[in-house]
Amino acid sequence: MMSDHRSFRNALGRFVTGVTIVTTLDEAGRPVGLTANSFNSVSLDPPMVLWSLALRSRNRPVFEAARHYAVNILASDQHGLSDRFARPVADRFAGVSWKAGRCGVPVLDGVTAVFECVNDTRMEGGDHLVFLGRVEAFDHFDKEPLIYHSGRYATPDYLPAPR
Repeated sequence: MMSDHRSFRNALGRFVTGVTIVTTLDEAGRPVGLTANSFNSVSLDPPMVLWSLALRSRNRPVFEAARHYAVNILASDQHGLSDRFARPVADRFAGVSWKAGRCGVPVLDGVTAVFECVNDTRMEGGDHLVFLGRVEAFDHFDKEPLIYHSGRYATPDYLPAPR
């Protein structure tokens, strides 16, 4: 049984996650993005992924209304970018290198993978809104991922591949 929110959060922190920045465009065509580690694969056929956003997030209306978004999987040298997109900053994209992806949404330079999605399904789950996206375009690069564990960033220490 759960004793309190902090203990529950600490228990969840024992699971290693990747770190992403989810990006889209607002109604005026300005880039919007935020750090999220609540990302998961869902289906190969059709290709689908999911991520979640706090219901109280000021970015919620933008992502709810967006036709497309991109999930940018950060590389191990991008923890500063993760921090920037996790905090309130007037213009998170100022000085950040990115380009419009195949679906028109911001794709960040230097990531280890990116998934451009149609904003297919949204549903409330507790204090979060879960976004289920149908992947329309993706790319990946041979870069070490940024990971998060127990409230801090880490990089993988890979074991030898099985024979």
